Amino acid sequence: MRIIARKTLRDFWRRYPDAEQPLKAWFAEAQAATWQTPQTIKQRYRHASFLADNRVIFNIAGNKYRLIVHMNYKFQIAYIKFIGTHAEYDRVDPEII
Repeated sequence: MRIIARKTLRDFWRRYPDAEQPLKAWFAEAQAATWQTPQTIKQRYRHASFLADNRVIFNIAGNKYRLIVHMNYKFQIAYIKFIGTHAEYDRVDPEII
């Protein structure tokens, strides 16, 4: 998968240093993946949640943080839409962010 935009993740782990290694691990795994459907993601990330418009919510750092990604399976692109704490996540609508 091609991940857009890594800078969003980097900016986040500068604010929350404990998120750096889990986000780097997620990024490396996602970049090497060839996810074709939500089911292929679910095989690896059983706690991932799936929303309309091919949005996926990943739990990061033992569910301390939430990552929302819009997947374009056909073109193998994952767009980072949001990364935040649970409190920040509670203030957004994951279906439209």
